[in-house]
Amino acid sequence: MRIFVINGPNLNMLGIREPDIYGTLTYKDLCEYIKNAAAELCIEVEIFQSNSEGALVDIIQSAYKKADAILINPAAYTHTSIAILDALKAVALPVAEVHLSDITKREQFRAFSYTSLVAEKSFMGFGKEGYRMALVYLSNINR
Repeated sequence: MRIFVINGPNLNMLGIREPDIYGTLTYKDLCEYIKNAAAELCIEVEIFQSNSEGALVDIIQSAYKKADAILINPAAYTHTSIAILDALKAVALPVAEVHLSDITKREQFRAFSYTSLVAEKSFMGFGKEGYRMALVYLSNINR
């Protein structure tokens, strides 16, 4: 099984950006955690991160016929990007949405997720563990 793990803007700043919300885990640490969790589940992952909406759309589109599922943390684009929603719809792959924090318990403008309109399941507020939970979920629906 092959899953594209797609991370949106500012996740490359983990460990620096708002540690009171996101903790001290770095993006490198997060990627290592994802790779280890995937290996334990016998899943192949490709991990991507971009601060650019267009680049994220390109990555999603490239998953067509190359991936079995998408795990996405669209970050700030969660609340603004119809383009990412449309790309996820276009590739028609199972999608799990992950957020390190619980977006429903933060500022009001963060409460709505366009991605949730296509995601089969969302994992919010579990920190890095949300990625493992999403990998387990996606591996179970695709086997």
